Amino acid sequence: MEAEAVTIGAASASTEATSAPTGSTPAGVRVTRGSPTHGLLRARWLAPPVPLLEARGLTKDFGKFRAVDGLDLAVDRGEVYGFLGPNGAGKTSTIRMVLGLSRPTRGKALIDGRPVDPRSRAFRRNVAYLPERLNLYPNLTATQTLEFFAELKGADKRVIPKLLERVGLTPHAGKRVGSYSKGMKQLLGVAQSLLGKPSLMVLDEPMEGLDPYWRRQVKELITEARGRGATVFFSSHILGEVEEVADRVGILHQGKLVAEDTVAALRGKLNVKPRLRLRVRDVPRAAEAATRVPGVQGVWTLPEEILVQTEPGDKARTVAALVAAGIDIGDLRSEDPTLEEVFLQFTGRSTA
Repeated sequence: MEAEAVTIGAASASTEATSAPTGSTPAGVRVTRGSPTHGLLRARWLAPPVPLLEARGLTKDFGKFRAVDGLDLAVDRGEVYGFLGPNGAGKTSTIRMVLGLSRPTRGKALIDGRPVDPRSRAFRRNVAYLPERLNLYPNLTATQTLEFFAELKGADKRVIPKLLERVGLTPHAGKRVGSYSKGMKQLLGVAQSLLGKPSLMVLDEPMEGLDPYWRRQVKELITEARGRGATVFFSSHILGEVEEVADRVGILHQGKLVAEDTVAALRGKLNVKPRLRLRVRDVPRAAEAATRVPGVQGVWTLPEEILVQTEPGDKARTVAALVAAGIDIGDLRSEDPTLEEVFLQFTGRSTA
């Protein structure tokens, strides 16, 4: 049997060692080519990384109604994944299954390559969950609420004042949660999801009930979590805000994942054309001139502006034709299809 040639510290001069990727072996460890350890480590280097969150054939039936239908998805480490779908698409049912809070009819969910066990201490410490409908004890204060969650997670309570400040609840920290508005309760829920700096954050409609300022703050918190290496899986119906922070999006429709990619890639898969937005002096005249330009597929009028839909390669020719027709263009910009338009086409709701 061939001996395993691994030496720690001063390696033998007679041993031929192979270089390894930085960080793949501890400092001072030397691995010999052809040894069992070399083969094992090489297999690990070449193997694709295990997704942090994975669903395999997840199916959920409620009587004769199928809420989730054979769902497969994988969320990589350090990724912000936006999970989209119309009401009733199965988003919350999916989230509850991947967290082990609801048993699937078929299929399974894995976190870090292992079956989900929400009762384990490691799960409570490393996974944060903000449900769509957050139930909090009304007689506890905000501080007491976060202390309660910190004990459940084994998290450091000393960060609670900073978290309350981060979500704007410091002036209300001593008030009972039962007196809070919907938005304040939502912000408290966001704060509890940050306790212990979890490696996986699952947020179901995290911006629900928040005004524009606090939606912006929650987006910043998601971006900061990704910056420290956390994985964020969140559902939302506020499509523009998903577009701002998500690395990839998945679109769920009638329990099935109908599309999954970056927003830019999804745009490219659909017949959703870019538009030119032109500020003009004479809107009716400019609109009439635009309709006569070859390649223009649609013209819409707005106060002081027209929107012109055309192929990407025809933008410059369209502008030149309008100028040649004597149209005074004060300003122009190109607009790509929004995530909302992409969403509507994939869910069969487009009016185009």
